[in-house]
Amino acid sequence: MRVACSRVGCVRPPPASPRGRCPGAARAEGAGVKPRTTRGLERQGWVGAPELRKRTYDEAVTPRSPLVLVVDDEPMVREVVARYLERDGFRVAVTGDGAEALDLYRQAQPDLVVLDLMLPSVDGLSILDVVRRSSDTPVILLSARRDESDRVAGLELGADDYVVKPFSPRELSARVRSVLRRTSRPDTPRLEFDGLSIDPATRDVFVSSEPVQLTPKEFDLLAFLAASPRRVFSRTQILQHVWDSSPEWQDPATVTVHVRRIRQKIEADPEKPRWVRTVWGVGYRFEP
Repeated sequence: MRVACSRVGCVRPPPASPRGRCPGAARAEGAGVKPRTTRGLERQGWVGAPELRKRTYDEAVTPRSPLVLVVDDEPMVREVVARYLERDGFRVAVTGDGAEALDLYRQAQPDLVVLDLMLPSVDGLSILDVVRRSSDTPVILLSARRDESDRVAGLELGADDYVVKPFSPRELSARVRSVLRRTSRPDTPRLEFDGLSIDPATRDVFVSSEPVQLTPKEFDLLAFLAASPRRVFSRTQILQHVWDSSPEWQDPATVTVHVRRIRQKIEADPEKPRWVRTVWGVGYRFEP
C-alpha cells in the first residue's frame, strides 16, 4: 500500500522497497495516516466532481469562523490543506482552476486566499493582481519555484507570504492563523509624525494629508517600526514580530522587499529615506 508523504507537494515516486523511501511517507505510516479516498466527500458538503472539492456558495458565506479560499491545481494538495485548515476551525472553499477561483473570490469574499502560482486558465500572479486592485484580502502564495526572483515578484505584487513546495500543512495552517491575527489586532492610538500619519484602527496611512495605499503586510511592518521610534530591529526580529516567523521558516529577504516597497510609497526620495532608515549590518529603524 502506498503511503502519502507527510509534506504536501512531495513528488517522490513510491519506492520498490521500504529502503530509501521518502522520509515523509515513513513518518506518515508510523503515525497511522491512511491514504485519502473520495468516498464521503458529498456527505461533507462538497459539490460537483470530487477532485474539485469546491463548497457551495451558501455554505461558504455562512457567518462563522474565517473563510479561507484554497486555489491549487493538485487535488492532493487541495485535499490535505483543506483537511488541516478545517481541523483548525477554518471554513474552506477550494478550487483548482484560476477562472473559477476569481468567481469564487468575488462571490464568497474570503478572509484569506491560499494561492498556487501555476494554474489553468488564469495564473496565480494574475489572480493576485486582481485581488490587490480590489481589496486588502491577505494572500499566501504556494509554489514549487524556489528562485528568489519568483518570491520577489509575488511579494512585490502584494502577497503577504510565500510558501515553497513541498511544505508542512501544519506550518501552512500556522501561517494562515498568523496572517489573520495580524490583520485583526485591537485598536491602538494613531501615530502622528511630521507629514506622516498612521492609524492602526482604520489601517490608513497619509503622507502630507494624501492617502497612501499599503498592502496589509506593508502596513503591519510600517506600524511596527513607527511604534518604537529610533529603535533598531534586525531582519530576524522583524520576521518574529511582524510575520510571526523566523529565518528557518521564511527568507529574511522578505523584509528587505517590503521595506523597499514601503519607501517607494511614502518617501519623497526612496534612495534617501526620511522615515524608514537602514542601519547597515544591523537592520532597520523608524526616524520620527
